[in-house]
Amino acid sequence: MYKAPVDEIAFTLKHVAGMAGALESGALGDLGEDLVDAILSEAGRFATEEVAPLGDVGDRQGSRLVDGKVQTPDGWRDLYHNWIGGGWNGLTAPEEFGGQNLPHMLHVAAMEMWNAGSMAFALGPTLTMGAVDALEKHGSAALKATYLPKMVSGEWTGTMNLTEPHAGSDLGVLKTRAERRDDGSYRIFGQKIFITWGEHDFTDNIVHLVLARLPDAPAGTKGISLFLVPKFLVNDDGSLGERNDLFCHSLEHKLGIHGSPTCTMIYGDGKFGAEKGAIGYLIGEENRGLACMFTMMNNARLAVGMQGVAIADAATQKAIAFAKERTQGKALGWSGQGMSPIIEHPDVARMLLTMKALTQGSRAIAYACAHAVDMGHADGDKATYWQERSSLLTPIAKSFATDAGVDVASLGIQVHGGMGFIEETGAARYLRDARIAPIYEGTNGIQAIDLVTRKLPLSGGEHVRGFVAELREIASAVSASNREGFGATAARLDAALDDLSDATEWLLAAVSAGKLSEALAGATAYQRLFGLALTGAYLAKGGLAEASDGKDEQRIALSRFAAENMLAETSALKDRVVTGADSLAAARAVLG
Repeated sequence: MYKAPVDEIAFTLKHVAGMAGALESGALGDLGEDLVDAILSEAGRFATEEVAPLGDVGDRQGSRLVDGKVQTPDGWRDLYHNWIGGGWNGLTAPEEFGGQNLPHMLHVAAMEMWNAGSMAFALGPTLTMGAVDALEKHGSAALKATYLPKMVSGEWTGTMNLTEPHAGSDLGVLKTRAERRDDGSYRIFGQKIFITWGEHDFTDNIVHLVLARLPDAPAGTKGISLFLVPKFLVNDDGSLGERNDLFCHSLEHKLGIHGSPTCTMIYGDGKFGAEKGAIGYLIGEENRGLACMFTMMNNARLAVGMQGVAIADAATQKAIAFAKERTQGKALGWSGQGMSPIIEHPDVARMLLTMKALTQGSRAIAYACAHAVDMGHADGDKATYWQERSSLLTPIAKSFATDAGVDVASLGIQVHGGMGFIEETGAARYLRDARIAPIYEGTNGIQAIDLVTRKLPLSGGEHVRGFVAELREIASAVSASNREGFGATAARLDAALDDLSDATEWLLAAVSAGKLSEALAGATAYQRLFGLALTGAYLAKGGLAEASDGKDEQRIALSRFAAENMLAETSALKDRVVTGADSLAAARAVLG
């Protein structure tokens, strides 16, 4: 059974991601370390004792559509109400609407633990928090007053409606339409698919954020508007009124996250109400909806990265526990009675350490991204610096962590052997759940495009160059520490950072010269290269912090393992970035 690694999470937040310095400087207001520890402890308790025990229930039962209503798995409705009863839904929301206005670092740390307990369950609150953020930043005062207090409290939930059968990643071709009404409202008509938690039995109302196109809108993404479309209309006194003209037509049958209802939503076919068209209210300006929605999507991308971290950690815990108990053969040097636990076999230990390194590296990257988000709000003098840092890290946090979630969950099955292929052990569930994360909220390939074409050129490339220089300081500190336990970590990290720097300069030059096809051919390889280099650097940073505290050298040992067993891949990745475009272009004919 999953147990939230509260101590490891707290260490990474404070000593690797940067929270300790932010607390000391007062950048996070009057937040103190005692409160941070209390919040993490309670979030961990809730994830371990209340969410995790219902994770398998949700996987087995799934959500069901019965007579037009979605029924969630047994116990989940009560679990949700216990969750909002603890105030978790408003952790980072504005105080004026009932939130606690706490740092984003605490939010992502808590979300890691809840997703590890059940990714399918945590998806619902994740979407609501994103909808709250988009509405708070772009909605009118009237909309915020009507909807935000109950969304912040969790009394109502929120969704994001982008995808249509013909419009997935390319939103410029969406067909859902909006018509103006004389009273300032709009009527929405169309179909949306893959709508996470689009219908459920947790709350009395669901607030949908829907992208649609006005009749006179420009073509493409410049002609998209964002609308708030509630399941039930809200009366002037705040009570629920008539049912709006929208409904869930069907639920998808998915590889994983079975407990999360993934809905096909129909807007405006006349099933509810005398007049066809779901009533919606404009968020932001007409034809500027995508900018509003990206507020929600950027936060969602980091949240999805946390899902990768969460699944990786849960899968690693399960695999280590199994490897300590499962006996098979006799490992070299085994002196005990009978067969040895499989954790004693070198190849099993290698898999487990790889899982642990990928998990902790991904966690550090995601937390560092959250720290940059917080500092972008708190540090006025360096706001641009921190905003560029969070922009740079977001696609890496989303892609590297979700790829790691898949890789780690797959290794977890391998550690279990044949029993990993059997559903009753629970190892397969992690791989099935993890596999969606590299796809939704912008595929990892799209993250690579964003990283190379939009994020590397920030400040003329000077921000990423400065970041690499900061990472080199970690390698220098490892070398200066003279700790034998680090082994060849400093040299291997330096080499990986050389690969990162060379690949970065090549891509910056290619993008600047307009050679986008060549640059994009190596974008995914570069994204992984960056993630591996960050993993090596952040694990080493954790080892340095551990050494300064005079504690044991477990983090130093893991840092060395990652440096000497994983970082050599960066050389091959750099080669793919710099030289791979020609062979890719030449081989396209093979695809027919």
